[in-house]
Amino acid sequence: MSGTSLCPPSALARPTTLERAFELARLGAYESLPELAAMLKSERHEAVDAHLAGPSIRRDLRRSWQAGRAAAKA
Repeated sequence: MSGTSLCPPSALARPTTLERAFELARLGAYESLPELAAMLKSERHEAVDAHLAGPSIRRDLRRSWQAGRAAAKA
């Protein structure tokens, strides 16, 4: 093995769609899940709707968002 990566360096530095979604949730950077989806799409993340479609992901994002908002108020 040569130790080279299959991904270009820019892909390694950029968070995945879900990583970015949870990052924005922790920051409390949006008011609704459709707003979050729009933010991710504006950042050119792929398959945003598919990534955010599952009920467990939506629940976990909502919990992270609520925790982030509570921490910001404290």
